[in-house]
Amino acid sequence: MQKINDIRLLLAVLAPLIGAGLVMVTGKKRPNLREGCSLLASTSLFVLVASMIPAIFAGKMLHYTVFKLLPGLSVSLRADAMSMIFAVCASFLWMVTVFYSAGYMRGLNEHEQTRFNVCFALALFGAIGCAFSDNLLTLYLFYEIVSLCTYPLVAHHQDEESYESGKKYLTYLTSTAKGLVLPAMVLIYVLSGSLDFATNIHTGILPPGVHRGLVTALYICCILGFAKNGVMPFHNWLPSAMVAPTPVSALLHAVAVVKVGVFSTCRVMLYVFGADIMHKFDLGLPTAYFVSFTIIAASIVALSKDNLKARLAYSTVSQLSYIILGVALLTDTGIEGGLIHIANHAFSKITLFFCAGAIYVATHKKNISEMSGLGRAMPFTFGAFALASLSMIGAPPVCGFVTKWYLVNGAIDAHSIAILIVLLTSTLLNAAYFVPVVYSGFFGKTSEADVKHKFTEAHPSLVIPLTITAAISLVIGLYPQFLMHFVQHVL
Repeated sequence: MQKINDIRLLLAVLAPLIGAGLVMVTGKKRPNLREGCSLLASTSLFVLVASMIPAIFAGKMLHYTVFKLLPGLSVSLRADAMSMIFAVCASFLWMVTVFYSAGYMRGLNEHEQTRFNVCFALALFGAIGCAFSDNLLTLYLFYEIVSLCTYPLVAHHQDEESYESGKKYLTYLTSTAKGLVLPAMVLIYVLSGSLDFATNIHTGILPPGVHRGLVTALYICCILGFAKNGVMPFHNWLPSAMVAPTPVSALLHAVAVVKVGVFSTCRVMLYVFGADIMHKFDLGLPTAYFVSFTIIAASIVALSKDNLKARLAYSTVSQLSYIILGVALLTDTGIEGGLIHIANHAFSKITLFFCAGAIYVATHKKNISEMSGLGRAMPFTFGAFALASLSMIGAPPVCGFVTKWYLVNGAIDAHSIAILIVLLTSTLLNAAYFVPVVYSGFFGKTSEADVKHKFTEAHPSLVIPLTITAAISLVIGLYPQFLMHFVQHVL
């Protein structure tokens, strides 16, 4: 693979950081200019990321060293096929979320909108840094930046509940990274003399002859240490973070935080340990079985939640483990299914949270039991919710079906009947907690109070973004070739 030095990587990482500075300068006195700066930064980031696509499709790897610390230890960036899956989705969805968050925050007259936008941009700074990390050290540094910069977003309302949730959020994410990933990283550097990711998914960076028990211990530390991946039992931070404004929930669950977690986990699985070592030491299928518990258990918990955002939160906990499961199968089709779900889940889940926010702004309703008949008053919002729900279930023709198709074939290639049963069971559970929301919205009886209120769609600044992301979920399902091209370059 040809390696090319390219400063666009540094510019892409700096774009959100510069955007945060511009937002801070414009401040609360000029809100339109403030949102314009956010839009400029997000658009610049997307253009920079998109400009790298031809080189990646040509089989090249882009690289940029920020500075070196020791031999084999540097802060450096790289763009390859896997990083582009995450970077393309994150940069595009940030643009869409800028419009949505402006309508949402102004619609509810939220306080501290300048701080909100600054932290939003800084979170994307960390997320893009993770996407383009060239080694485990750089990944760890940007991973911690995401945790710190999203804390003010979780604690945005500045009440007792949000402070408590923010504390839990920060404690889970920083303690697991420092307690598990950091020591594992030090030992990996001692063993291999470098933290640079391998250039392919097979070899890894650990030297031959490392004891099986040591490799297994390092592997477990990395899987559990990246707690943003939502794997049980390190998942409680994620539902707790639902006290944040809905644009933050959308950011956390679709783009920045959780995707940073699963991306980091899969990056380490494939480019630090490598498929060959994982095969040799039988680390793949046990990992798939381990995350299968999260897939089923989180879905069962989701069934019990009446609060819409809480149900979506536990859905996210479940859906994230699909990504790790696919990679852990260590078959080509399984890895393809896992990695493509980074994008498929992003577009579908952000649609669902956008819909939840639009419903709240228009009606101030949070609970599913209160939403009977609202679909007839808000057809665009509930129509988008229905489409995204189909994707989460894995039904055609929406993008989630592509994920399920590859995961099922990956399980067959791995000769694992147990994983097939998990996928079938989770699909039924997904349907059980999404279909009632849609059915009640369109076909449920409208309460007398709702009839008097005569609810309508939320402001177009909320409805247009959710319509766009829902439409893209459908387009990816019908024409998955573009994103699959990235995934196939990983193999």
